[in-house]
Amino acid sequence: MTARVLVVDDVIQNVKLLEAKLESEYFEVLTAMNGEDALEIIDKESPDIVLLDVMMPGMDGFEVCRRIRANSKSAHIPVIMVTALDQPKDRVAGIEAGADDFLTKPVLDLPLFARVRSLVRLKVLMDELRMRETTGQDFGISIGSDLSRNISLSNARVLLIEDYPRVADRIINYMGDLAAVDIDDVEAGELTTEKLEKYDLFIISLSLNKVDGLRICSQLRSSEGTRRIPILVLVDEGDTKQMVRAMELGVSDYITRPIDKNELAARAKSQIRQKRYANRLRRNMQKSIEMAMTDAVTGLYNRHFLATHLDNLMSSQNDKRKKVSLLMMDLDKFKLVNDTYGHASGDEVLYEFARRISNDIRNIDLAARFGGEEFVIVMPETNLEYAHFVAERLRMSIANELFEISGSVEPIPVTVSIGIAIAGDKNLSSSKLLVAADRALYRAKENGRNQVCSIE
Repeated sequence: MTARVLVVDDVIQNVKLLEAKLESEYFEVLTAMNGEDALEIIDKESPDIVLLDVMMPGMDGFEVCRRIRANSKSAHIPVIMVTALDQPKDRVAGIEAGADDFLTKPVLDLPLFARVRSLVRLKVLMDELRMRETTGQDFGISIGSDLSRNISLSNARVLLIEDYPRVADRIINYMGDLAAVDIDDVEAGELTTEKLEKYDLFIISLSLNKVDGLRICSQLRSSEGTRRIPILVLVDEGDTKQMVRAMELGVSDYITRPIDKNELAARAKSQIRQKRYANRLRRNMQKSIEMAMTDAVTGLYNRHFLATHLDNLMSSQNDKRKKVSLLMMDLDKFKLVNDTYGHASGDEVLYEFARRISNDIRNIDLAARFGGEEFVIVMPETNLEYAHFVAERLRMSIANELFEISGSVEPIPVTVSIGIAIAGDKNLSSSKLLVAADRALYRAKENGRNQVCSIE
């Protein structure tokens, strides 16, 4: 996977070296010699990833990273800090400033390429989720601030996969109040922990005695329930081969032994925060999908979804399309309800009407608001006799029980007229079926309302 990489370093030789390495792997490279220029390029060019030197005159890398994270436009661009500093406290400072990783000079090719590709894959995913979330805002959904750093870390759960008890106890102690940690020692040769999808993070040792840690990583990435949960692996210092292989398998992050307490906590926080932010984007995307399909007042499917569903049912590919029945319903004299009690009360009537018809149809039937006070029920695998039986039952459920509304001391009567059409040999398209049902509804209205009429 290719990407646009911004290299930021005040030493021209370092810039040229990284530029040459990345271009040899077909990355597009942008360069900057100081923090101010880097921020300007990020604002104008929106690179996919930033390789950022820490020790620069004026604005150092930590401050540049903080400013990248503080700007909603650039907050989700992955940042790798590249520096000669190799102490755990320096890595922690970088991660707390918002860096996604911390590579030490001289930078080795394989770890560099593996980490860049891993973070670019993550960015592509997050960009897609944010784009869909933005689309969802058109439907009135917003999660507020777009900065993932505002995500709560409370009640986090971590599964530690480690078969060395002393190391496991030490990691539990290091995690402190950050998360509740469960241990799976893979004593049976495989994971035995149940409900893996409940965890926010997996921490996996790659030095397990009985099991290949990389195989566990692969299994978790292959499973539908766990593929989106971040994985932090514990790697022996200097074991570049295992680290690179882990990145290729989709591992989210790594930490080298001996494990530094603060670095472990910082990396775990970063991964849990990222996971919860992605989950929040997905939830909002699902809400936007639901809003695109449903009517806001009644909760039934809307006309757009109805049209798509009916077109699919009436497709020439469907050999059962002749057995589709359609009920078109219209609340009688509904304008009088709105004029007498107000539109808010009218909405209450529509909501209650929708509830009643939803309770009276089968799971395979689809109820939708067609527009105004008109509703449609699509009934596959249904003959005219059964459709008439359901329609009459619906009519009675509306007419026989008064409607309670906020604007009236007394419940009010409501009735409905229903027209039925069956596809048969004549109405073999969604438009013809709707027209036939509309004609039947008009007949019911013309004959005095509060009744069921049908057309074959």
